[in-house]
Amino acid sequence: MKDRVDIVLVNPGDRRQVFQNLSDDFSAIEPPFWVAVIAAYLRRRGLNVLVIDANAEDASPAETAARIREIDPLLLAVIVYGSQPSASTQNMTIAGRICRAFRDAGSSTKVAMGGLHPSALPLRTLIEEAVDFVIEGEGPYTLTSLVEAIKSGAGDYSKVPGLWYYRNGAAEQNPKAPLIKNLDEGLPAAAWDLLPMHKYRAHNWHCFDDIKHRTPYGAIYTSLGCPYSCVFCCINAPFGKSGVRYRSPELVAKEMGLLVENYGIRNMKIVDELFVLDERHYMTIVEKLIERRYDLNIWAYARIDTVKQENLKAMKRAGINWLALGIESANPKVLGGASKRMKVCDIKKIVRSIQSEGIRVIGNYIFGLPDDDLQTMNQTLDLAMDLNCEFVNFYCAMAYPGSELYNIALQRGWRFAPEWHGFSQHSYEIEPLPTKHLTGKEVLEFRDNAFHKYFGNPAYLAMLEKRFGPKIRAHVDEMTKTRLSRRLLEGAREIEMIKGRRTN
Repeated sequence: MKDRVDIVLVNPGDRRQVFQNLSDDFSAIEPPFWVAVIAAYLRRRGLNVLVIDANAEDASPAETAARIREIDPLLLAVIVYGSQPSASTQNMTIAGRICRAFRDAGSSTKVAMGGLHPSALPLRTLIEEAVDFVIEGEGPYTLTSLVEAIKSGAGDYSKVPGLWYYRNGAAEQNPKAPLIKNLDEGLPAAAWDLLPMHKYRAHNWHCFDDIKHRTPYGAIYTSLGCPYSCVFCCINAPFGKSGVRYRSPELVAKEMGLLVENYGIRNMKIVDELFVLDERHYMTIVEKLIERRYDLNIWAYARIDTVKQENLKAMKRAGINWLALGIESANPKVLGGASKRMKVCDIKKIVRSIQSEGIRVIGNYIFGLPDDDLQTMNQTLDLAMDLNCEFVNFYCAMAYPGSELYNIALQRGWRFAPEWHGFSQHSYEIEPLPTKHLTGKEVLEFRDNAFHKYFGNPAYLAMLEKRFGPKIRAHVDEMTKTRLSRRLLEGAREIEMIKGRRTN
């Protein structure tokens, strides 16, 4: 008789709800590294583990629940993480629906929820969701101990670190699990064999040099955490403090090799919140990749003030073709109000130095930070247009749970989106924060218009055609035909359409 599965880990996601029509051709489908690495950790401790990537499989809550019931594990753990800060909260709606669908069908299997958002709001998650447990923190230690407690049959969960649960009808909180000190032990090579590797797809811009080959796609952490404390960021919520811990360059290079050799992966994301930070760490990885002579197409995050000109040539040789820079705002006062500290003023010089080595740049900008008004947001848009990076992301400032901005929003009584998926930048239900000078609606309208102004800019399109060819220009033209539907802006757009008809 086959042994019962100890734990099923689920990666939730609803691409249509989160990205609207952009999910069809333009957005990525990213492998859930955090889920896969937890699975690897648990297997090393002798547990029988399976993974369901409901996001990649595009499975409904009912379909996902049916698969879990068929497996009949001791524990179901829905891990709401994601490969960027907003990806956790925006997936809470579908995560909750999966748990509810499973619970409503009836089963003896216990249900837990963990990840970034549940770590930020553990009590609220326990109260609101159809779960027995909430995991606060990183997860591997908690899940190992929780499975052991379930197997014992005693019903005593008091010794499980980082666990929230009910006892005698009251919510209980156990002391947090310690942070993983040795990441090579706590984050071993991920259990890629448990994932549907053929389902993953890179971002469209990531493959501007070869748009027809966006699959297969891999994603890997080389570190955890961030040393900075920007008010809009929630990345450190599972860790309880700012700071960075590293996997060894040897393990990282070995795992990248596994992805290349076992799964034929060329397109790869380094998920670290800030990869280009500790020169000894990232340049050792670069050197090891150069030695291995892989033909990789990597993108990673950097800061304007961490990029060093002398390292760029080697980074390009290693396959780092894209760097995403958190520029955020052109206005120093707005940056200061967001606790975004940067040492470098000459942003254009740094961007051009990166591009001079053949590395593409993604400029990341935020509209609607607390001190923003129309003038400062136009300053930021003007900077973006002037830099004319190969791609940009325009975001609205959002109060992600786990960020300081979330606490500020609560104190000031600012309105949030009615459901968690409204925290997605591309969702219909998005409700950005107001600023000291603007409403959330004004911020959203500015952001959406800025997107179309940037990607429809003749100078940008000419640059695209020169660097990537006419097919990529046509691809971006097609992308900008998708105008996101926004609940907040529906009335305003109807008025614009009426005015346009009268003018014509």
